[in-house]
Amino acid sequence: MQVVDPHIHFWDLDTHHYPWLATPGRSFVGDANALKHNYLPDDLLHDAADVEVIKAVHVEANHDPADPVEETRWLQSLADTGQSVHGIARRLPDGIVAAADLSAADVAQTLAAHAAFANTRGIRQILNRHANVLYNYVARDYLDDPTWRHNFALLARFGLSFDLQLYPSQMMQAAALAHAHPYIQIIVNHAGMFVDRDNVDGFRQWRDGLRALAAAPNVAIKISGLAMFDHAWTIESFRPYVLQVIDTFGMERAMFASNFPVDRLFGAYGALWHAYAQIVAGASESERHALFRGTAERIYRI
Repeated sequence: MQVVDPHIHFWDLDTHHYPWLATPGRSFVGDANALKHNYLPDDLLHDAADVEVIKAVHVEANHDPADPVEETRWLQSLADTGQSVHGIARRLPDGIVAAADLSAADVAQTLAAHAAFANTRGIRQILNRHANVLYNYVARDYLDDPTWRHNFALLARFGLSFDLQLYPSQMMQAAALAHAHPYIQIIVNHAGMFVDRDNVDGFRQWRDGLRALAAAPNVAIKISGLAMFDHAWTIESFRPYVLQVIDTFGMERAMFASNFPVDRLFGAYGALWHAYAQIVAGASESERHALFRGTAERIYRI
């Protein structure tokens, strides 16, 4: 099986600072102590086993916020140096989604510094806010911040996309943002992070939020991170979420991704990709190509 993986993370704890891994804790995702080890391109390719990762996109790994550009500099050096796998040179990552605080006064300089690297394709700033503080990733609601919203427009100046990580309760507001900036490519992370799974209203909020986002032509979505809310997942437990996302966005704006090594907490790399393949086994060859390779290549320009 050949895949383009548009959502992976690398980190080197020997040379770089990642606050969340320096003092790891437990959350709804799991025990971060299990992730407190280096994870590099060779590790990803080893985990891949019988899955051939032909290209990959690195999404910022919550590197030291005091120096977000250093993460991009390091990742570009990995890609430039390359790795040898069975005698074949590999240059991962092919694309870089960097970190930036769009509410910062000097964010234009940060974006320009990221954009100077050949493999930079976009920016991610995590936005997840929830009524239940257990699920909060950030202390502020950036979507309500006028400065953040104003600076969001800077992405177009630098030709950068935006990886959108949020919860369903934030989707309507994000959809309005997408419509206001039609020339900025937006990629929803982790299938919209459907967290409120214990009630009908939670499903409706996720479903309707996806539809609102999909109504903006500049929004695509990654089918990834499902195991963060389903630690004992099976193909059948994934199936309705995968099919709902594909039905809403279509094959041309949906892409499978691994979220490794975070989702390594809940299963093997190959098991994840083969589960995706089984769920869409009835799709046409062109549809499967889009989901596993083509959409990610086009959206991330790799």
